[in-house]
Amino acid sequence: MCVCQTMEVGKYGKNATRSGDRGVLLEPFIHQVGGHSSMMRYDDHTVCKPLITREQRFYESLPPEMKEFTPEYKGVVSVCFEGDSDGYINLVAYPYVENEAVEQDDLPERDQPRRKHSRRSLHRSSSGTEHKEEKPGLASDSTESIQEMKSPRVDLHIHSDVPFQMLDGNSGLSSEKISYNPWSLRCHKQQLSRMRSESKDRKLYKFLLLENVVHHFKLPCVLDLKMGTRQHGDDASEEKAARQMKKCEQSTSATLGVRVCGMQVYQLDTGHYLCRNKYYGRGLSIEGFRNALYQYLHNGIELRKDLFEPVLAKLRSLKAVLERQASYRFYSSSLLIIYDGKESRAGALLERRPEARLKGSVPEGLQDGGGSEPGSSGQPKVDVRMIDFAHSTFKGFRDDPTVHDGPDMGYVFGLESLINIMEQMREENQ
Repeated sequence: MCVCQTMEVGKYGKNATRSGDRGVLLEPFIHQVGGHSSMMRYDDHTVCKPLITREQRFYESLPPEMKEFTPEYKGVVSVCFEGDSDGYINLVAYPYVENEAVEQDDLPERDQPRRKHSRRSLHRSSSGTEHKEEKPGLASDSTESIQEMKSPRVDLHIHSDVPFQMLDGNSGLSSEKISYNPWSLRCHKQQLSRMRSESKDRKLYKFLLLENVVHHFKLPCVLDLKMGTRQHGDDASEEKAARQMKKCEQSTSATLGVRVCGMQVYQLDTGHYLCRNKYYGRGLSIEGFRNALYQYLHNGIELRKDLFEPVLAKLRSLKAVLERQASYRFYSSSLLIIYDGKESRAGALLERRPEARLKGSVPEGLQDGGGSEPGSSGQPKVDVRMIDFAHSTFKGFRDDPTVHDGPDMGYVFGLESLINIMEQMREENQ
């Protein structure tokens, strides 16, 4: 048993029965649209994810000028894998204490050993969980593990007034309108399955605490873009590097330096989110990528032309910052573009139509006569953030043997492509 300090925030886990201890019950983060590690909601302003040491160290050593474009790093928590009296699995976070959750040896991800655990090591945290290649839908062994245990009681822990609907038939989950992004639940179930399969007795894991970058958006529309022409890290095995290079060659990563990894966009005409996942993004041509970007900027009634300038301004600013970061490489990282589906002229007009209220196409939260306040410039509020740094590096970082020269031109190329496509789209739709 670990000895944890008292935590006074968040919801308390049912089984947080250690003397004087109250943990934060983690919930699936309903707005996760991409990635493979499950993002968990810690509180309104904070999410957490399984800790990978390289990513933690990268957040701790970020150049100041990059912090505007990355989530705020908030530290580490210990996470316990607990079951309740009804047989449901919960993840509960406790304050991290240095000597409780011992890190595994600081090895590259591919070299993490699958060793037999001594009684002492059963309580070690997982700082570098191995991630297998994913296939469309849930893998059979993962499905079996999920079926052996009861799924988390998602409907009790997370809820959105706005339903989600996955446009893809290969998500492995129901395409019905549901109260969470289907990809977030998929990642959550697989994360629980991975944690359980590693050891039924190992209770402690380390999770990173990061800023919830969508918390100030009422109806967050999120586009997750995998950036760069190369996705494998310097420590990747030859087999993994070959797989990643093939994915790039067969997608817009090679031709544009960017590919769609997931999206959710609020539709004013139906009152629900439309979602796409990474398998959809991998199959897009250049024209298909343009169409996906158009769809992301369309609310079901009109193209959000007002988003072009603020998004372009953010992308240009990020490009200028990255061009100054000599030796940095952001392999396999993603870029999030976020705007509020509540802010729009069409939305304000729709809210005034009595039939829209009667049909229930406008959620209650929108029936207050207006959208969220625009920025001081009169432009809608948008955000652009880099995420996922498990394979990032720069000169002198953790004594990495490979040193790269100049800025990450693969990433910069992706930004240039994105900027060019948006500029063309703006001109075509003036």
